[in-house]
Amino acid sequence: MINKQNLDIRTITLGLNLKGCTHVEIDTMATRVYDRMTSAAENLVPVAEQLEREYGIPIVNKRISVTPIAEICAATTAQDLTPIAEAMDKAGKEVGVDFIGGFSALVHKGASVADEKLIASIPHALATTERVCSSVNVASTRAGINMDAVLKMSQTVIDTAQATAERDCIGCAKLVVFANAVEDNPFMAGAFHGSGEADAVVNVGVSGPGVVRAVLADMPKDADITTIAEAIKATAFKITRAGELMAREASKRLGVTQGILDLSLAPTPADGDSVAEILEAIGIGTCGGPGTTAALALLNDAVKKGGVMASSCVGGLSGAFIPVSEDAGMIRAAEKGALTLEKLEAMTCVCSVGLDMIAIPGDSSLETIFGIIADECAIGVINTKTTAVRIIPAIGRVAGDVLNFGGLLGSAPVMPVNQYAGTVFAHRGGRFPAPLNSLKN
Repeated sequence: MINKQNLDIRTITLGLNLKGCTHVEIDTMATRVYDRMTSAAENLVPVAEQLEREYGIPIVNKRISVTPIAEICAATTAQDLTPIAEAMDKAGKEVGVDFIGGFSALVHKGASVADEKLIASIPHALATTERVCSSVNVASTRAGINMDAVLKMSQTVIDTAQATAERDCIGCAKLVVFANAVEDNPFMAGAFHGSGEADAVVNVGVSGPGVVRAVLADMPKDADITTIAEAIKATAFKITRAGELMAREASKRLGVTQGILDLSLAPTPADGDSVAEILEAIGIGTCGGPGTTAALALLNDAVKKGGVMASSCVGGLSGAFIPVSEDAGMIRAAEKGALTLEKLEAMTCVCSVGLDMIAIPGDSSLETIFGIIADECAIGVINTKTTAVRIIPAIGRVAGDVLNFGGLLGSAPVMPVNQYAGTVFAHRGGRFPAPLNSLKN
């Protein structure tokens, strides 16, 4: 299961509260952030590696998430918050983690001065760091959609792509725009340590697309859809139990609170470790073809039903991820034209999380990117689910070209985009009202 089917723990993420690091002087605050992270996370990687040896299950990523940086920057007079990102990056390198999440702001109802400064700092911060990831929540079911923030983030995505154009616009691979962001997400680029969390928490993200695909590949061709769902549930239970064991041991050995277990099936570019290939094993000819959304809904539901019985602390995003550049099957489907941006948007209605790791032509307009983000936010707000957009304007590239990021980020075929967004909608501004189903009290 481990060697042949790519079973692994995708991430152990240590969430850290940085509220005690605030200071009026940006350099002093950066030093405090560095000291807090290096002292709290000094044993994270050694413990994870010890668990790998003892239990024989690979832990692919060791990560840190922190308090949304905008929340600790209200006191500083500095306009550029990049020094905080650089301190985070330096601390991450020191303790040996892969990624750090939390260069973030929550602006779904409005933006503070600190929020505005953080958003303005994102392009430079992501261009000058390697491990730091950024997220901005622009919408929620309770608040509606902050359309001014959507426009601002659309420009920020373009600016970030331009700032990292010489590296295949990789800055945008570390930037995500959310609706209904969760406080305990262990996955990047959207992880941050929420205000309702303990001082330090271990959150674990399980994986196992290859295991599910292998199970389905061995099933009879005439197995009915209920049998398929039951097989996925049983497999998700086994995968989740492995993650639960690792989460308990990691929290105990690190001496911090055990947080959540995220059930998400997270693909990698490795052969056989693909969500797209699961959908094809269910019976879809090629991922993106008719029936894909239904098959994905079945997969997502069965994973949750199987996983929740295996852990008392399920949380995070807990679904099936569909990041194009990180899934070998989706890359193939996109290259042959079977998988389009519009189909991906339909798929986000039934899965976790949204339009993820999608490269688009570098000349796509501000209004087009705004429309893509606004559409995805609307799906999340109306359906009371987390949705997100991690989109990469490929500066100087056209549809059919390829961006190569390497590692887990994979490679992204540049996909064609509908360019008929117009020039009016994006600039109306204001707040998209919260839907009627937000009134739950």
